[in-house]
Amino acid sequence: MTGSATTAIAGTNKRKVGVWKKNQRALAPWIFLAPGIAMFALYVIYPIIASMWLSFYDWDGLGTKTWLGLQNYIELADDEAFYTSLKNNIIWLALYMLAVPAGLFIALFLNQTVTGIRIYKSLFFFPFVISQVVVGLIFSWFYAPNFGLFYNLIEWITGTGVAVLADDRYVTYGIIVAGLWPQIAYCMILYLTGLNNVAPDQVEAARLDGAKGWKMLWHVILPQLRPATFIAVVVTVIGALRSFDLVSIMTDGGPYGSSRVLSFYMYEQALSEYGYRMGYGAAIAVILFAIMMIFISGFIWKMIRDERGV
Repeated sequence: MTGSATTAIAGTNKRKVGVWKKNQRALAPWIFLAPGIAMFALYVIYPIIASMWLSFYDWDGLGTKTWLGLQNYIELADDEAFYTSLKNNIIWLALYMLAVPAGLFIALFLNQTVTGIRIYKSLFFFPFVISQVVVGLIFSWFYAPNFGLFYNLIEWITGTGVAVLADDRYVTYGIIVAGLWPQIAYCMILYLTGLNNVAPDQVEAARLDGAKGWKMLWHVILPQLRPATFIAVVVTVIGALRSFDLVSIMTDGGPYGSSRVLSFYMYEQALSEYGYRMGYGAAIAVILFAIMMIFISGFIWKMIRDERGV
């Protein structure tokens, strides 16, 4: 190798080292984020795009795909079972949000130093650590005719028991109550963590200014709990819209499909004995994803406006 070639290679390497040193601070975070971004793109972004694309096809999961265009969405517009599932999801979303204020008030109650408070915290935390399958079975027994505690209590009060899970008027509300039990516990944990990070100097300053009770909570405590509130709302919205496991365990969509939600109906259409309609199931999933993004994006937008004081 000639001297001029060696000098040229050395100059190129020097320039590369110079570029790295010059941009090290800017590039280093992206290098650390790269594996996570790649995994997120592979296991989140790609499936979302693939589901959207699949919703334009007729496919049984094994054979050849047939292009349908918007036919799956047109069929959804005339599908009564879809509207029943959508209505139930709206009810889930409205009532499931009760978990956020309920978790907050339980956290405020437990955020004190008294004898035995750790035992109380453990009891309230317990529903969160058991699986949804166990929760579903517990509440199925709770509502069960003849021997269920709730059934016998209503029968003792009114003279006639109510089979909640067999009555299309009450079944969705009964399942939501079962779902709220662990969800309230989860929100409570988030708020307990947030309360531990509340600035004590701000609380003391507010007390000196005469703030207490609701004023203290609204103007001093809650603004510092915004990060916890954000996570609680997002997770609760997602939990309400993907409420599959409790519906499957407690009623399997019954009676007569009255307790279906979109995630369960998507499963029925795409993966059950109803026909392995992957494209139709993907169309339901796209609608569900759109509803989820609308609610979450709206909440994020409101939080940004509040932070900027708009």
